[in-house]
Amino acid sequence: MPPTYKVLTPNDLDSILNPRHEFAREVLLGLSKEEKSLPSRYFYDDTGSHLFQQIMELEEYYPTGCERNILTKHASDFTDHVAAKPFNLIDLGSGDGSKTNLFLADMLQRKCDFTYIPIDISEAAIREQGVELEMRFPDLNVAGIVAEYFNGLLWHSKLSDRRNLILFLGSNIGNFHRSQARTFMRTMWNLLQPGDLVLIGFDLKKNIDVMVRAYNDSQGVTRDFNLNLLQRINTELGGDFQIEKWRHFASYDVFSGAMESYLVSRVEQEVTVEAVNQRFHFDAFEPIHTEYSYKFLESDIQQLAADTGFTIVEQYYDDRRYFVDSLWRVEKVV
Repeated sequence: MPPTYKVLTPNDLDSILNPRHEFAREVLLGLSKEEKSLPSRYFYDDTGSHLFQQIMELEEYYPTGCERNILTKHASDFTDHVAAKPFNLIDLGSGDGSKTNLFLADMLQRKCDFTYIPIDISEAAIREQGVELEMRFPDLNVAGIVAEYFNGLLWHSKLSDRRNLILFLGSNIGNFHRSQARTFMRTMWNLLQPGDLVLIGFDLKKNIDVMVRAYNDSQGVTRDFNLNLLQRINTELGGDFQIEKWRHFASYDVFSGAMESYLVSRVEQEVTVEAVNQRFHFDAFEPIHTEYSYKFLESDIQQLAADTGFTIVEQYYDDRRYFVDSLWRVEKVV
């Protein structure tokens, strides 16, 4: 018989690849390294998403209150930039949408022609937000997407040629290394059209004690949020992590300018993860890195915009200048 070959299509791969396989691959990769780590995006299963909603309401976790202060003062200013023509309001990592509601109320009151498109990896978050929005804003056109950010943006870009206002709030940009942040924003730039706008939340550098308290709250919700990552491995990948043998630890690195979160083994132990058919050894006090949360100077923000094809339109600060929502415009030669 003559040689044959097959070109695999997305439909072929969909039958054998799924988010669980990707999660398993990332766990195998991260726990096999000399300095063990797990990607922070896996915090956000349904339980993790609910815990993060609780974190945002904590007194110590200042970013939420700071950003609400900004959005309350400036929601109508943001609307001014897009109200003249039909547009999409695309909310990356929308969560429960509590902050976005400030935009929606103003835009609906001003009878703007727009569609609200929340994108979140958690189906429960999108579903629950949709129920709440239907009750609160019955005339709102909502088209949610359950997906990773860029998968959702790419998919939607094929369906609409309207102008876009992208919301990337809550200092989510701080979860990336500096080089990763540039890659992230440049990838977003590639998916957008000239003149599209992006509103990005940046947590500014400030008193170190204030930042450390925000990631080591007195109620232990941030601890539970991090430990839930191990519970998720147990539930979805057949892990046997004993959660009580781990503790959460967060500190500030003055060189990198990042809050860093870890899960630290309390004892020497071994853990099996059935989905990858692997057993992992942990020394006593050995850490698993789980998250970076980089803090910014104004010069960092300016440089990031310049490096990735954006122009800063406006900077909006909270009353304490702990936080800034920065409005950027896509610049392209057409």
